[in-house]
Amino acid sequence: MGTHMATVSWSSDGEFLSGKYSRAHEWLFDGGAVVRGSSSPSVVPLPMSDATAVDPEEALIASASSCHMLWFLSLAQRAGLDVASYRDEASGVMGKDARSRIAITRITLRPVIAFKGHQPDAAELQRLHHEAHEKCFIANSLLSEIVVEPA
Repeated sequence: MGTHMATVSWSSDGEFLSGKYSRAHEWLFDGGAVVRGSSSPSVVPLPMSDATAVDPEEALIASASSCHMLWFLSLAQRAGLDVASYRDEASGVMGKDARSRIAITRITLRPVIAFKGHQPDAAELQRLHHEAHEKCFIANSLLSEIVVEPA
């Protein structure tokens, strides 16, 4: 199945010992992409966080959404469906898990999919979403609930 790599890089802005250091950092991926990361301003207040950067919670939600979409597209193509577009406004809820630890306890995917030609019925869409969820590596790796609410 392979190994996947990401490098996370941070350096001090000189305020480390005061606790008022920047949480901004970079994610460097093996294909060359660089993404600015930071703690969420809802966890660590500004200016120590960077509101324009991707926080780990957002990245987890996007990963679950992206994985589901990629499997859905693959399965739809194999079923002979012509997908014109796919958009998901995914969200995540943080709360206490069964061990009373703060965690993302629920991820909700809200895909809106447009098709060309044959329009699948609700049962066919539900089957495709279920199979995509079952195959998604990210969903299989998480303990939190992932709900798909297609529009």
